[in-house]
Amino acid sequence: MAKTTRQLPTLSVSQLNRLIQVTLDESLPPRLMLRGEISDFKRAASGHCYFLLKDTDGQIPCVMWSSKFRNVKFRCENGLAVIATGHVEVYVPGGKYQFYAEKLEPAGVGALQLAFEQMRKRLAAEGLFDEAIKKALPRYPMNIAVVTSGSGAAIHDIQDSIYNRWPCAKLVLFDTPVQGEGAAAKIAAAIARANRLQKQNNFDVLIVGRGGGSMEDLWAFNEEPVARAIFASKLPVISAVGHEVDVTIADLVADARASTPTKAGVIAVPDYREELAKLDSFGRRLHLNVRSVVQYFDNRLRTVLASRVFRTPLGPVQVAAQRVDELQSVLKGSFQRRFVRLKERIDHMRSLLQRIEPIRVVAGCKMEIQGLEARNRQNIGKVLAKKQLQLTALENRLQALNPRSVLERGYSITMNERTGRVVADVADVRVGDVLRTELARNRNIHSRVEDID
Repeated sequence: MAKTTRQLPTLSVSQLNRLIQVTLDESLPPRLMLRGEISDFKRAASGHCYFLLKDTDGQIPCVMWSSKFRNVKFRCENGLAVIATGHVEVYVPGGKYQFYAEKLEPAGVGALQLAFEQMRKRLAAEGLFDEAIKKALPRYPMNIAVVTSGSGAAIHDIQDSIYNRWPCAKLVLFDTPVQGEGAAAKIAAAIARANRLQKQNNFDVLIVGRGGGSMEDLWAFNEEPVARAIFASKLPVISAVGHEVDVTIADLVADARASTPTKAGVIAVPDYREELAKLDSFGRRLHLNVRSVVQYFDNRLRTVLASRVFRTPLGPVQVAAQRVDELQSVLKGSFQRRFVRLKERIDHMRSLLQRIEPIRVVAGCKMEIQGLEARNRQNIGKVLAKKQLQLTALENRLQALNPRSVLERGYSITMNERTGRVVADVADVRVGDVLRTELARNRNIHSRVEDID
């Protein structure tokens, strides 16, 4: 009796994948937590994220939809150890199973703390925390902009602190949410608006902050839009977020940090009582300085009034008048003596001139000059005659060398029109060349070569 073979089921690929999916759904818990290290992280244009979670012995592909990834505060990087919460499903079109992450937390450290450290390192590398670029706070601000919630305790703490210390200041509130979804973008917009209205309101300084709370409550001040807005602010910014132990990214970027909103008022404005005390001190010092200066000049005046000049004011004038008389007498005698010496010299020179008889000397020089002129004319005539003879001889020699002078004796010069050269040999012409024969008195004969012997 023949054995019957059991018929095996035949499935399509998609049926097999769905069967595996059902098997996994029945075998695995609906939600589980998976520990591993992120690898090959990619974020698509849609916002969905695809990555691998792996350990030393294996790996699994993971997917996180954009709606879930939006809640992740820290930056996902390759090599980061995380704990993912989600479920496993089969991706039927691809024939593979995947882990669908609904929540990501860093392993070993809080998600917010990791996000804070990542943000701090990145912005520090860009130079947003550099002390060299921080703006100085005004000494006596009169108009102060405040970005915070109008319903929180922070605005009252800031107002009480400022008005108690500097009652003449004017505060303008830019009311904005300071926690929750979208708070960071609204805080950044309020900072930008305060800067746009700076000229209109003559703002001197800007305070940004809120009261205490958990790290989640303060998180809006750790987000990048707020940090960028503070960094771009033309107004000096005081950050006053949370309690003394709280440090946010806004605190690091701001030009000054206040540990509490109350301390922000202390940093922003001076205490009018201290300023009045300084004014009193300055007034007393000024009074003492003025008294000292007046006393000094009073003593000098007394010394001057007690001097001889003021006792006998005409004394210096009389001394000067006597001195003028003495100098006048000295000058008069000096001029008289000099005049006598000059007169004696003139008389001496006159007697010398009379002895020399200048008229006779001039006449002799004139005759000598006339003799020299006659000799010069004679010598020049001789030189010119000699040069004329030399010139005539050279002209005759030049004329003898002139090739055209022989033409007067019956000779001629034949030129080849083609070559432009004198014909001195039969080799200088060819049959058909036109020749020009030059005779005396610029007469020319033109001929053509018919034959060459």
